[in-house]
Amino acid sequence: MGFSTVYPDSMKNTIYLLLASLAALGCSHKIQAPAEPVAWTFTESLHGARAQMTVAANGDIHLSAGAETDYFIEPGSPPYEKANAPLLLRTVDNTRPFTFTVKTTPVHTVKYDAGMAFLYVSDKEWLKFAFEADERMNKRIVTVKTNGFSDDNNHDVVNSPSVFLKISSDTRVVGFYYSTNGRQWQLVRVFKNEYPAKLKLGIGSQSPAGQGNQSIFEDMSFSEKSVKDFRMGE
Repeated sequence: MGFSTVYPDSMKNTIYLLLASLAALGCSHKIQAPAEPVAWTFTESLHGARAQMTVAANGDIHLSAGAETDYFIEPGSPPYEKANAPLLLRTVDNTRPFTFTVKTTPVHTVKYDAGMAFLYVSDKEWLKFAFEADERMNKRIVTVKTNGFSDDNNHDVVNSPSVFLKISSDTRVVGFYYSTNGRQWQLVRVFKNEYPAKLKLGIGSQSPAGQGNQSIFEDMSFSEKSVKDFRMGE
């Protein structure tokens, strides 16, 4: 598949990643490989993510989640533990710097519906970076850091249907950032990178209190470099 000048660079990048992701997940259709090498692909599907993924004509990935799908381990009571939201993942070398960016547009029908970027070690250890509806249906940036039990952090309200999420590591620390335009970034949290050398990175969708939702993902990019300024995310 070739590209001419009518396609912007951002669309090229999205289509490259999309074609490689479909091939890695076992797409039955024959798709000619892009002329340029693809550095990042999805290679793993958890909880039916591959079956719940569709691809729009413009290359956007639509990922649906079923009813009562979540990643959360309640630290208090009553006891609550779920790890059943659909995730598309790829293993990255966590001994080297990396930056992953994705734009997501979730359907926020009820509270906690969300589109997510995700760092995954196991069903007991992971980090969720979500654009999520809160209890009052405000659309918020939410992070959840889990190791046996989950913390739960509600961050800024974002009055936009879409948001860009960025995860970056220099091997020592990890930074989470969001943006409404993909250019100016707001720090959400920075924390110690204490994760295994092989770490899974990707996207997901959830509907813990609802009957299901769909999240759109576009403008994905991955590089083996970290941000230069962990406060500014640039």
